[in-house]
Amino acid sequence: MKNYPPEFKADTVALYESGPETTIGSVAADLGINPETLRNWVRAAGASRPRGRRTPETIQPPEPLEAENAALRKKIRELEEEREILRKAAKYFTGETRW
Repeated sequence: MKNYPPEFKADTVALYESGPETTIGSVAADLGINPETLRNWVRAAGASRPRGRRTPETIQPPEPLEAENAALRKKIRELEEEREILRKAAKYFTGETRW
């Protein structure tokens, strides 16, 4: 088990956080360390960088999505109510024409 100086750990985590395209695997391979070791350092440092290969352009704040979902749910409820009204009306008129 290797012991790394704190400056090396901090610099390595900073290198990982520096670019949106960098991955734990690529940084670890470049520096010759185990990817799990680097992953532990990143967790310990409380890195705020998003996971995966997402870039800042692809990350959307949750507020617009939540608002859109709420609007869509409301529209679904309205359409279901309208459909139910039409079903009842169709039953009424088909029953009325049989007399």
